[in-house]
Amino acid sequence: QVQLVESGGGLVQAGGSLRLSCKASGRAFSAYNMGWFRQAPGNERGIVAAISPSGTRTYYADSVEGRFTISRDNAKNTVYLQMNSLNPDDTAVYYCNAALGTSVQAMSPQRGYWGQGTQVTVSS
Repeated sequence: QVQLVESGGGLVQAGGSLRLSCKASGRAFSAYNMGWFRQAPGNERGIVAAISPSGTRTYYADSVEGRFTISRDNAKNTVYLQMNSLNPDDTAVYYCNAALGTSVQAMSPQRGYWGQGTQVTVSS
C-alpha cells in the first residue's frame, strides 16, 4: 500500500507558476506509475500528467501540454508537477495518484491510490 501527501497548491495570478509535490510512503514507490489528476467543481476528475516508474515515459493532457512538466525523484519518493503559464481554467483540486499494472496513457480515476488533494486557484 502507498500513502500519498500533496503539497504546493495555492493562489496565483494568471501567467504565474506553481510547483506541486507528492510525497509517497510505503513500499516500492519506484514500481508505480504516478499521475496528477484534477477536479474542478461540477466536473469529473481527469488526468493532467503521468510518469512511468523509471521516469522515461510521460503523458500530458492536451490542455497542459507545453505548460506543465511532471517529474519524479525515486530516491526521495516524490513526484512533482511544475505548472507554468497558469490560467483560470487550471483552477481545481489537484490529486496525486499511484498505480500499478498500467501505462502512462491509461492512468484512470478508477484505480490506484490517492492523496487528499491540494487546491490550486488561478485568478484572472
